[in-house]
Amino acid sequence: MKITGAVLSQRDLPRPYAESAPLAVTSLELAEPGPEELLVRIEVAGLCHSDLSVVNGDRPRPLPMLLGHEAAGVVEATGPLSADADLFPVGQRVVLTFLPRCGACEACATDGIRPCTPGSVTNGAGELLTGGTRLTGEGGEPVLHHLGASAFATHAVVDRRSVVPVPADVPAEVAALLGCAVLTGGGAVLNTGGVQPGQRVTVVGLGGVGMAAVLTALALDGVEVCAVDMQDDKLATARRLGAARAATPDEAAADPAYKGDLVIEAAGSVRAFETAVALTAPGGRTVTVGLPHPDARASISPLGLVAEGRTIIGSYLGNAVPRRDIPRFVELWRAGQLPVEELVSDRIGLADLNTALDRLDAGAALRQLIVMEH
Repeated sequence: MKITGAVLSQRDLPRPYAESAPLAVTSLELAEPGPEELLVRIEVAGLCHSDLSVVNGDRPRPLPMLLGHEAAGVVEATGPLSADADLFPVGQRVVLTFLPRCGACEACATDGIRPCTPGSVTNGAGELLTGGTRLTGEGGEPVLHHLGASAFATHAVVDRRSVVPVPADVPAEVAALLGCAVLTGGGAVLNTGGVQPGQRVTVVGLGGVGMAAVLTALALDGVEVCAVDMQDDKLATARRLGAARAATPDEAAADPAYKGDLVIEAAGSVRAFETAVALTAPGGRTVTVGLPHPDARASISPLGLVAEGRTIIGSYLGNAVPRRDIPRFVELWRAGQLPVEELVSDRIGLADLNTALDRLDAGAALRQLIVMEH
């Protein structure tokens, strides 16, 4: 079938992206879903820093690739399904998740601590977990999949293990954000952080993932939340949402009240990581979820870790098991404790993606949502 999607053919083009236009919105051919696969009509997709990291070369991926990994949509057709067929009737709203879990490898047995091994391999190759690609460009060339999703498009064929069904009362804009921003930021709080009542959570970096961590921490009883970012408007948003205090990195470093029992780094930069480590209280945990350039190197004091009993933990996708955790976040949203809608800063179309990349690169956006036209 013919679809429309945003394809990256060359990375690390000059800024501004509104002029160099790294993402080309074009017509593609999408194959029918095969065994264990679904055809999903994309309703809403979120523009995440991980998409920008592919565009600017921080996360090199094989090209050409149809980007986008955070989205919600509706099942339009399925191939033969050996399991879970009752979960995916036509018309079912689903959340796309960017790390499929095969459920059979040693990594999947770690309850979310380790990324799925086959899922990581196929993500790196730009293929689906079922193997190969389903996209073809106008010239007949194969186009690769971004993290098993390729959600910057009107439709996607995905492995059934790359999606989680959600109830019909969850709006598409909320559902889309559950698949990346909330799983990563919220999962870092609930799964990795081990935060307890009476403790303080400090979040460094208030993009979509970081602000999702703020919202999730605020949903917990007896937890104080502090927020750190370079952007005044994001600090103001964190205060409005309920953060006890919000400050720039320099201001936070000078105030002991920002020392957290759990500190989450969600900016993907060396400075943010070093700031998060420095703001971790004795006995506390630094959880880093950001994705800096592979060559980035940070400087920390090992003595400070040992003498103060502090821990640094890496957390990919919030150590989440999507089928377990997305329903947990849905219930928090239903209860009014997790206002995911607050993460939405703009609503755009596919044609606006390059300009949106500039806003994201400048730190001027939380989550920009691409609302598909059908």
